[in-house]
Amino acid sequence: MPASQQHINSGTPAGANLVSGGTTFRTWAPSAQEVYVVLNDDGDDVPAHWSKNDGDLLVKDSLGYWGGFFPGVQDGDRYRFWVVGQGTGSSEGFKRDPYARELEVRLGDWYPCNGIVRDPRGYRWHDSHFQTPDFANLIIYQFHIGVFYAKNDAGDDIRPKRVGKILDVIDRIEYLKDLGINAVMALPFQEYQGENSLGYNGTDLFSPEMDYSVFPTDLPTYLPRVNRLLANKGISPLTIPELTGQVNQFKVFVDLCHLYDIAVIADVVLNHAGAGKEENNYNLDDQSICFFDRQNPTRQTRLYFTDQEHVGPIFDFQRPQVRQFLIDNGRMHLREYHLDGLRYDQVTVIDEHRGWSFCQDLTSTLRYEKPQAVQIAEYWNYDGGQRWKGVAEPPYGMGFDLGYSDVLREDLRKVIEDSAQYPPVELNLDPLRAALEFTYRAGDRWTVFQCIENHDLIDDNHTGEYKKPRIAHLADPSDARSWYARSRAKVATGLLLTAPGVPMIFMGQEFLEDKYWTDYPKKPQLLIWWDGLEGQDKHMADQHRFTRELMWLRRKHPALRGEGLNVFHVHNQNRVIAFQRWVPEVGRDVIIVASLNNHSFRDKSYRIGFPGGGHWHEVFNSDIYDDFFNPNAQGNYGGVTADGPAWDNLPTSANITLPANSILVFARDTGDAPV
Repeated sequence: MPASQQHINSGTPAGANLVSGGTTFRTWAPSAQEVYVVLNDDGDDVPAHWSKNDGDLLVKDSLGYWGGFFPGVQDGDRYRFWVVGQGTGSSEGFKRDPYARELEVRLGDWYPCNGIVRDPRGYRWHDSHFQTPDFANLIIYQFHIGVFYAKNDAGDDIRPKRVGKILDVIDRIEYLKDLGINAVMALPFQEYQGENSLGYNGTDLFSPEMDYSVFPTDLPTYLPRVNRLLANKGISPLTIPELTGQVNQFKVFVDLCHLYDIAVIADVVLNHAGAGKEENNYNLDDQSICFFDRQNPTRQTRLYFTDQEHVGPIFDFQRPQVRQFLIDNGRMHLREYHLDGLRYDQVTVIDEHRGWSFCQDLTSTLRYEKPQAVQIAEYWNYDGGQRWKGVAEPPYGMGFDLGYSDVLREDLRKVIEDSAQYPPVELNLDPLRAALEFTYRAGDRWTVFQCIENHDLIDDNHTGEYKKPRIAHLADPSDARSWYARSRAKVATGLLLTAPGVPMIFMGQEFLEDKYWTDYPKKPQLLIWWDGLEGQDKHMADQHRFTRELMWLRRKHPALRGEGLNVFHVHNQNRVIAFQRWVPEVGRDVIIVASLNNHSFRDKSYRIGFPGGGHWHEVFNSDIYDDFFNPNAQGNYGGVTADGPAWDNLPTSANITLPANSILVFARDTGDAPV
């Protein structure tokens, strides 16, 4: 007997959705012969307490969707589909719902497992006041949940013993707030198979990663930490049931970030699923989305996928149902998790596999859904000069807000690397000038997404040209804690945080972490050394203070986030570059001077141009942060007076003291309240 068709129509959402009196189930399997819903069954491969005569047969519509209404099914009930293929070589068996909001965590081997019916309104949010920062004001912090931070109640680092949890990260929310970032971007947290991963091999795109969740028996350890952060904001405490399950734990994290004025951006992978070798089906197990309608499993019958691979099967962007699935995934993250943006992995792959119009539909739909949510494209279009199309508006572009760039990253890293040569050489700073001037869209310099370290670049698992050292090691390969390494690393981070575009730093970069990183917590020698920052390495603490105060300076001075840019001084022999930033029609100019000279220009012996006469405050000097407070710091205490002749094609000039390997910032005023 077929399932009830009450509440079922062409507009019924896919997946399991609670409605009055029960739950609707709807799934796409156009070539299946039969699709059933199996409720609350513990069978792994064959149902233990179910038969096909129980009235659980869904009804197929003209679009290939199977649907039915099940009265009495409620939040927390478990379910899977039983799909019967048709034709020679087809099969029948369980399939997890591709739209499942949460998966059942099982002891031991967590696969196979059920989906869990979840009410998207089940979490009690507290973030109604929060406003996502304007895109131009973003300062983003990238981290990996599984290895970022985890300490027990005694203060012991427990990362080497197990994968980190999203509730472990809440212990760093106050730290991140104090640091000065206003957005966090975790590596993908959609469900993948295996205990550790970068996250780019997702299998269940609507479900949070099970390994990042905490069992109910362990929640008493975390509840006081969550409630302390809530109490600091005058909010009543949560209970254990409100922290139970992956969905609630991730929502608690987002909620707390918002309460502490931090936006949350998700890293999503919409170009492919799974990863690995074809013979093991790219880690896409038999009950996964792959071959969902259980047709004869050839590359041509993957249903959601094409017959091509990236590092896993590529989604079929030409199929309306697949496009809808991926757009629904983005909408779910914004709507149900209150996220403030999405970072899309390898949009290049989408574009190269007929996904141009899909990207346009994706960006326009999600912009309509939540205009203030930023959409960031990792788009490397290898047809020279065409990357601007990622952030151009349709029909000429795909409509993303920010686009990844490697221009500043590569040129700045090259300058830092060359500065470490011995004996010292003249630096070619002209490419760095061009990199600072680079933009995707005239009038919108903020559209360029900037970083000099990221998860790909410094991944210990990479080899050859894909593996690059962290900045501290690049700055002095012989000793990542030498004065040369420390001071050059400050220049590199300083230029990133004062350059046009939206800056992102990778976990540990803020305090001179010099090791490669790994997603495998059982390599303790490669984990971020928080103990160094917290007392065992003063250089780390000094670098942290430097980064923190420069981030807040960026947030205080509109010019450091503005459109105006003039790189007016490049002296390759002196190894000095200087540029002016301002807000068009407002001014509020700042001047940034960076030196990679190993010797100071003392006693105001270095002349640079200024855009106007009078007093200029020295609002930042990196030299004071070395062995803080550096009693031998060179600088321009209080500022300088620009009353000299025209210089550097600017109307006036001043002689300044320029410390060795340093970055200085001069401003007309001392800034506003931070944005």
